[in-house]
Amino acid sequence: MANMLTFQTTPRILMGHGALRQAASEVNRLQCRRVMIVTDKVLVDAGLSAKVENVLSEAGIQWTRFDAVEPDPRFEIALQAAAAAKTAEADLIIGLGGGSPLDIAKVCAVLVTNNQPVSELFGIDRVSSAGLKTILIPTTAGTGSEVTPIAILSDENEKLKKGIVSPWLFPAVAILDPDLTLGMPAHVTAATGLDALIHAVEAFTSKNANSLSDVLARQAMKLVYGHLRKAFANGEDTGARAKMLEGSLLAGMAFANAGVTAVHAFAYPIGAEFHIPHGVANSIMLAPVMEFNMLGNLEKFAEMAEIFGEPVSGLNLRERALRMLKAIGELVDDLQVPRKLRGFGVTETHIPELAQAVMKVTRLLANNPRRITQSDAETIYRQVL
Repeated sequence: MANMLTFQTTPRILMGHGALRQAASEVNRLQCRRVMIVTDKVLVDAGLSAKVENVLSEAGIQWTRFDAVEPDPRFEIALQAAAAAKTAEADLIIGLGGGSPLDIAKVCAVLVTNNQPVSELFGIDRVSSAGLKTILIPTTAGTGSEVTPIAILSDENEKLKKGIVSPWLFPAVAILDPDLTLGMPAHVTAATGLDALIHAVEAFTSKNANSLSDVLARQAMKLVYGHLRKAFANGEDTGARAKMLEGSLLAGMAFANAGVTAVHAFAYPIGAEFHIPHGVANSIMLAPVMEFNMLGNLEKFAEMAEIFGEPVSGLNLRERALRMLKAIGELVDDLQVPRKLRGFGVTETHIPELAQAVMKVTRLLANNPRRITQSDAETIYRQVL
């Protein structure tokens, strides 16, 4: 049993231009009648929520909206959403947006049906039973939350982001319509796209990677690395947007089963305390963590260099692996994503406390291909100070 491979993902996925039009038929297929849409005010103002609402209204489906989701949402937001769902007597939750609305939708759904405080849900397999049915509709090509059993919420008291991991968080349906990503600003395209790439890279190098997750991670890296610059440069390029959404989906499937590693462990404390957007926090930490991790799996780092199109002929294994770091650095620079922490108010005095917080993210550090000590964590943070 020690070598048994397990794999799980969202049971039903609809993907393609115009897929949003199937939302009402999916609600009916699930035999639900009262829907609550979980989203944020930015998407309401952008008219994306109205697109979902119109599809539901035209089909005669009752809906209400909870739009108080914030970036890197506090767990209190999930409680507010659950209270709103109970008041509306919703029997299905639609999550619309980036990772924050999708994660709140997933947690809201289980809070409605499980008599558990949020504090008891953090960790692995702590959700007692199924929640309300959910349909998740991403509007960014980044988190892959629509195909993961994971939700990340901020705990302001502990200045940490904490994960809830449970198969009950998988939605009943994921709807991926690249048309919903066309209005995304370039800086959001960059940050979320790099987040998707990092999911694939970390899943590929995780100690828990397996043959299925590797297939997905390889294809995700090809799609995201191959199309992110184009989507950043021309946000109306529908082909690039479609490939990015597909890459994000595959990366989500990969890391849902293999796990992410230390990049995310380093990103969580700086995201929680300094409110650095998740994709940016990951991007800042990517280069130093990957340089540290490289010795843990030179073969896979060398393979990633080839996936990213680096010329590696005639190079030895270590030299090929280093080419991967070069490719990533050039991509981050092309996307104009910050590479230093000082611009966000982080100073030398913060580093010991941040490193201590990293060491608490044991769920992710357990996947890392190289053991990290607190001293290592401090050194890694200083590299991007």
